[in-house]
Amino acid sequence: MTDTGETGQTTGTKDKEYNLIWFTEACLSNALRLETYIQDAERDGDDEVADLFRRAQAESRKGAEQGKSLLQSRLSG
Repeated sequence: MTDTGETGQTTGTKDKEYNLIWFTEACLSNALRLETYIQDAERDGDDEVADLFRRAQAESRKGAEQGKSLLQSRLSG
């Protein structure tokens, strides 16, 4: 049986912590990218698409906040 546990041998950071950091960064990056998409849609007068991107951006922000909160509790404890 292969051991699939977290080892951190390569990065020095356990996989689940690295994954949580990656997730948080990806959410923040996505929120930034979506701001450009919102501006593009608004410039073209497409409120429907702009609203879709705003909702997606809100979910990305929510994910980032959840990730940051969990990271804070894990790293301080």
